[in-house]
Amino acid sequence: MPTRARFPRSARLTAASDYDAAFKSGQRFSDPLFALHWRRGDDAARLGLAVSRKVDRRAVVRNRIKRALRQQFRLIRADLAGGDYVFVARAAAAGATATALADAMRALLRRAGALPRQSTAGAPPGTMRGVASADAAPNPDVPAHDSMPVSDPG
Repeated sequence: MPTRARFPRSARLTAASDYDAAFKSGQRFSDPLFALHWRRGDDAARLGLAVSRKVDRRAVVRNRIKRALRQQFRLIRADLAGGDYVFVARAAAAGATATALADAMRALLRRAGALPRQSTAGAPPGTMRGVASADAAPNPDVPAHDSMPVSDPG
């Protein structure tokens, strides 16, 4: 049976004082969908979410954003550095898909240094992960220039 990603009470910020501490003494990182306030610590990672009515006045939309972020946090919590993470949603998050929200969350955590960067060393050959190196051998099946014939318009 696969291990289920859990979101126990100990993984949540529940007290207003925890949020205040993250806002006052935490590092701030931002992107178009979120602002992240990260207060480093030695304890396990804890998540706090702030999705106001300025993001969208409909509770359904605000709850969808929170569900997507909680789910992604469940999946990556074991890889995160310790501390308190408070994500503050911005208006652009209301129109984003759950996948886009999760991708933005991971990218923001990587930029902050809380989540290890993805390694391309273990990528199977033929995948498009990473950048081709300059000393890589050229593919003999692909011409070096555009060899499409030009049709005569006349």
